[in-house]
Amino acid sequence: MAARAYWQGQIRLALVSIPVEIYTATKSGAQISFHQIHEPSGKRIKYEKVAPGVGAVEPEEIVKGFEVEKGEYVLLEQDEIDAVKLESKKTLELTQFVDADEIDVLYYERPYFVVPADDLAEEAFIVLREALRRTRKVGLGQLAMRGREYVVSLKPCGRGMVLETLRYADEVNKAQGYFRDIPDDAPDPELLGLAESLIEKKVAAFDPKKFHDRYVDALKDLIVRKQKAKGRKIIEDAGDGKESRGSNVVDLMAALKKSLEKPEAKASRAAKAKPAAKAPAKKRA
Repeated sequence: MAARAYWQGQIRLALVSIPVEIYTATKSGAQISFHQIHEPSGKRIKYEKVAPGVGAVEPEEIVKGFEVEKGEYVLLEQDEIDAVKLESKKTLELTQFVDADEIDVLYYERPYFVVPADDLAEEAFIVLREALRRTRKVGLGQLAMRGREYVVSLKPCGRGMVLETLRYADEVNKAQGYFRDIPDDAPDPELLGLAESLIEKKVAAFDPKKFHDRYVDALKDLIVRKQKAKGRKIIEDAGDGKESRGSNVVDLMAALKKSLEKPEAKASRAAKAKPAAKAPAKKRA
């Protein structure tokens, strides 16, 4: 079954309009879903929609309401909301172009694939894609989807383009409030050089397939062990003897130098640290 377009409309650049479709570029990963259970009976908890003084209500009796005063609401039907006229519901007008590194990573929210809607749109689509690629710019505009209007960015991606929704300024916390107590000191040059060497040692091409959600694996293992234990409580032993990664490093220089050592050097040092085995005592004649 072909994927369903998340949004259909046109990208407009001055007098040029390009019919496009956008599709979600991400999906939910593996996860463990839990239900709330009434422990004495083992029954699953369910929720009903109720109105005070009325009791349970039917879905078709529910409408959306905006509270204008305490206890007083303006009621709106869904078709009234859908009829709100906003040009960005069907048109993404590119109103500005910026360098990609001008947009702070905090503003990026969710990516979508953008493709031409039909064969007639392909030429203009390719021209815009390559113009963005050659100028190394990102297009900005606003787009209305699923009940709200987003600021969006548009950039080349292979043969297509990627649209990313961005957060508004009032949706991002100011970093200064969190970073103000960090001293503005210059680092020790030797320490900095060791840290840079450690980073260079671990440089590799990004491969997302190398990472997976280990917490999900641990929960699955816990569920299997809980089944075998027939309800007996299972608590992981926190004291496994391993040094905490969050422990305070007393000697940063020594820790950085130790991190840069080759594996064989570490093994050799460990072997030297072991006490020599005692020779067996001679038997008396």
